[in-house]
Amino acid sequence: MKNKILKRLICSLSLSLISFSLFSFPSISLVKKDTVAGNGYKIKTIIVDPGHGERPEVTSGGHFSPGASGSYSNERDVTLAIALKLQTAVEKNMPGVNVVLTRSTPTDVAWEKRAQIANENKGDLFISLHCNALPDKVVREHGRKVRVQDHSGRGVLLLVYGSWRTKEEESAIGRKLYTDEDFDENDNGGFDPNDPTDVIIMNTIKTKYRKQSIHLANLINSEFVDHDGRHSDGVIEQGIYVLCHSAMPAVLVETGFIDNPDDEAYLNSESGQDEIVASIVTALTNYKSEVEGISQ
Repeated sequence: MKNKILKRLICSLSLSLISFSLFSFPSISLVKKDTVAGNGYKIKTIIVDPGHGERPEVTSGGHFSPGASGSYSNERDVTLAIALKLQTAVEKNMPGVNVVLTRSTPTDVAWEKRAQIANENKGDLFISLHCNALPDKVVREHGRKVRVQDHSGRGVLLLVYGSWRTKEEESAIGRKLYTDEDFDENDNGGFDPNDPTDVIIMNTIKTKYRKQSIHLANLINSEFVDHDGRHSDGVIEQGIYVLCHSAMPAVLVETGFIDNPDDEAYLNSESGQDEIVASIVTALTNYKSEVEGISQ
């Protein structure tokens, strides 16, 4: 069993280590460079996750969230519109790459199911699309404290999963290493924290995925800032369920502040959505070129 896992890991690692040139960003220290391995590895499947959705009338459990709202639009509708356009653009401009959506209708999908969809479809990358919003702020009016809406947020934010959610990440990766016939529901996805070989394998994979997630986030952020001229709060880490449970490099893209009038208009416009999609596709194309060791 261990030999089969080790063999899969060696193949995976030898095929997909990247050369990184990271931009500066808050909360995460710089990552050392890996070497390029142009040895036949291909990115074949990208998971696109439109955040939130309309809550199902009947559920079998799981976590749901309605998402943020602006003055006339909802996060769930904006993310689905961008996701559908992103799917079309990727499959048109990146030959050989298939895009799997975690939802293609207004109905919400539980957080747990989104990660499951990503892993069952053997995704190489996970891109989760969201809209940001600020909580109300408390101000004094006529000597009294009152809550008012805060519309000061603007621009984009890129999130990668928090390194403190280690056990959840290890469980997801452990399950990915096993094929259907040798997977045991009772053995934590096959990962044994008391086995030195397992620990080495797991740490290698986690390091690889983290580096790749940060690098992809920086590529996307650079397109937003340098090409589109948008404000960015950078790349930070958060304990996002769908990111740490997706056993692959994963990035959450906050496409704009839906509670900011200017951002809301941008997010709902054809030109704004097209610009967001184009920037993500450019970043994905550049990332794919680096991973596959191809000069374009």
